[in-house]
Amino acid sequence: MTGSYWFQKGRSILLLLLVSLTLQAKCARTGPPNYREKEKDILDKILGDGYDKRIRPSGVNGTVDGPTLVRINMMVRSIQSIDDVKMEYSVQLTFREQWLDERLKFNNHGDRIKYLTLTETKKVWMPDLFFRNEKMGHFHEIILPNVYLRIFPNGDVLYSIRISLTLSCPMNLQLYPLDTQTCELLLASYGWTTEDLVFLWKEGDPVQVTQNLHLPRFTLEKFLTEYCNSKTNTGEYSCLKVDLLFKREFSYYLLTIYIPCCMLVIVSWVSFWLDQNAVPARVSLGVTTLLTMATQTSGINQSLPPVSYTKAIDVWTGVCLTFVFGALLEFALVNYASRSDMHREQIKKQRRQWELEHQAALEEHLEDGPTTFAMKPLMRPHGDGYSIEKARQCEIHMQPPRRRCCRSWLSKFPSRSKRIDVISRITFPLVFALFNLVYWSTYLFREGDESRPGN
Repeated sequence: MTGSYWFQKGRSILLLLLVSLTLQAKCARTGPPNYREKEKDILDKILGDGYDKRIRPSGVNGTVDGPTLVRINMMVRSIQSIDDVKMEYSVQLTFREQWLDERLKFNNHGDRIKYLTLTETKKVWMPDLFFRNEKMGHFHEIILPNVYLRIFPNGDVLYSIRISLTLSCPMNLQLYPLDTQTCELLLASYGWTTEDLVFLWKEGDPVQVTQNLHLPRFTLEKFLTEYCNSKTNTGEYSCLKVDLLFKREFSYYLLTIYIPCCMLVIVSWVSFWLDQNAVPARVSLGVTTLLTMATQTSGINQSLPPVSYTKAIDVWTGVCLTFVFGALLEFALVNYASRSDMHREQIKKQRRQWELEHQAALEEHLEDGPTTFAMKPLMRPHGDGYSIEKARQCEIHMQPPRRRCCRSWLSKFPSRSKRIDVISRITFPLVFALFNLVYWSTYLFREGDESRPGN
C-alpha cells in the first residue's frame, strides 16, 4: 500500500515535469517575431520577378505618362582647392536623391519596420544623373563603399553616396586679386527628357555646408540654387545648378606682392639722394631694383593663366616697374645734365681766362703810350634805362608768387643736374601716391561685372 502510493506520486511529478518542459519548448518556438527575417522576406517579395529596374517609376499620383520626380539635396563636406591656372575646383559631397516608386511598397508591420536598407543599389531603378562640368571624380570605398539606399513603406526611395569631384570653373580675373569668383555645380539627366524625368531641389534646405569649411585663399560667401534646363536636338533635359560664390583673401597678396613692390619702388628713390658723381652706386641700385621688380612680375604671371585682358595685378606691377625704370632714366638724365654743366663751366672758365688775358694786354698797351679810343658811353640814355627797369618791375609783379617762390627755392641749386634730383625727390612720391589713390579707389569700390563665360 505504501509502495504503490509513492509510485503513483512519483509518476505524477514526472508527468508535471514533462508538461512544463513541453510548454517551455513551445513558448520558445512561438517567441517574439524576428523582423530581420521579415525584412528579408519583404525584399525578396518586392524585388522579385515582378520588379523590372529597366522601367522607370510612374509619375505623380501613379500617372503612367507623367514624369518621375526626383528631389535632390546635398552636403558640401569640403572644398580641397581652387586652381586659378587650370580654372577648376575640387569638392567632396554627400549627394542624395529621393523619388517615389510605388512598386516598392510594403507592409511595415505596425510601424515596426521604418525602412529597408540596401548597399547594392543596382537592384532598383536609378535616375541617370551626371555632373555637366565634371573633369574627374571618384567614389569612396574605404572601408566599404560609402553608399546606401533606403526603401520606405510608402515606396519612397532615398539614395545617398559620398563622392569627390573636380569641376570646371571658368573665371574672370580682371579684378585679380581683388575679385570674387562664382563656381558652378551642374546636375542634369543624360538620357531622360523632361517628359520622363524631372529633377527638383528638395524643399527647405537643399544644400548644406559643413561648419568647419576652411579654404587657404578663398572664403565661401554664399551659395545659390537654380534651375538650368537645357534644350538640344534630342529634346529638353532637366538640370539643377548650384552657384558657389568665393571671395579671394586679399591679405596673402598684400603681404607677398603689394608691400614688396612698394618697398622696391621706394628703394629706387634712394638714388635721388645720392651724389650725382656716385655713378657706380646709382647705376647698381637702379639696375638691381629693376631686375628684382621684373623677376617678381614674372613670378606673379607664372601663377596665373595667360589671358587676353589686363588684370588688376598687371596694372599694379606695370606701374611699379615703370617707376623703377623711371628712376633709372632719371639718373641718365642727371648724368647728361651734369656733363652739360661741366662743359658750360669749362666754357665760362675759358671765357673768363680770355677776358683776363685781353684786359691785361689792353692795360699793357695803355701803359706803352697815349692812344685815342672811340669810347662808348658807359650809361645808356635815361629813357631807355627807365623803360627797361620799368619793364622788369612789371614782369616781376606779373609773375605768380608760387612760381617766384619755386624759382627762388630752385635758385639755391645752381646746377641743372642737382635741380633734376631735387624735383624728382618730390615728383616721384607725389605721383606714386596719386596712383595709389586712383588704383585703390577704382578696384576696391568698383562694382564691376563679375560674370564669366558660359559653359
